[in-house]
Amino acid sequence: MSAPTLGQPVPEFTGQATGGRTLSPGDLRGRWWVLYFYPKDNTPGCTQEGQDFRDLYPEFQALGAEVIGVSRDGLKSHDNFASKFGFPFPLISDADEHLCRVFDVIKPKKMYGKEVRGVERSTFLVDPQGVLTAEWRGVKVPGHARTVLAALLERINSP
Repeated sequence: MSAPTLGQPVPEFTGQATGGRTLSPGDLRGRWWVLYFYPKDNTPGCTQEGQDFRDLYPEFQALGAEVIGVSRDGLKSHDNFASKFGFPFPLISDADEHLCRVFDVIKPKKMYGKEVRGVERSTFLVDPQGVLTAEWRGVKVPGHARTVLAALLERINSP
């Protein structure tokens, strides 16, 4: 399966999420949504990214958009992470890397001089019809959530 491309529908998937939810693109039809992939719960960059989306979440919601985080951590880790930092949005557990492969976010990385496979921090903006309208890969956390919010607002306001 190839990664979704701009202007095309995102592939169907089903993800187990916090709060006992199961999410799929069909569940989100009719709403804008942000799917952000991050490497690991409770690490500094991932915590900051989650907090940034949390702090802007009311603005996303006011625009009719949902925010969803994804990492390879299990649901118990996600539940603890979300609870600890007050994340009001779902976190999908992708322990089998299915979603990571669908969105092509598993990349070789260097860790302590060794090459490992890891999640490339990436974000995808999907319109109410399930079409990918924007993507950010190799994301740097500072200001990123605000950039995504601005892109959403721009798309909602464009004719």
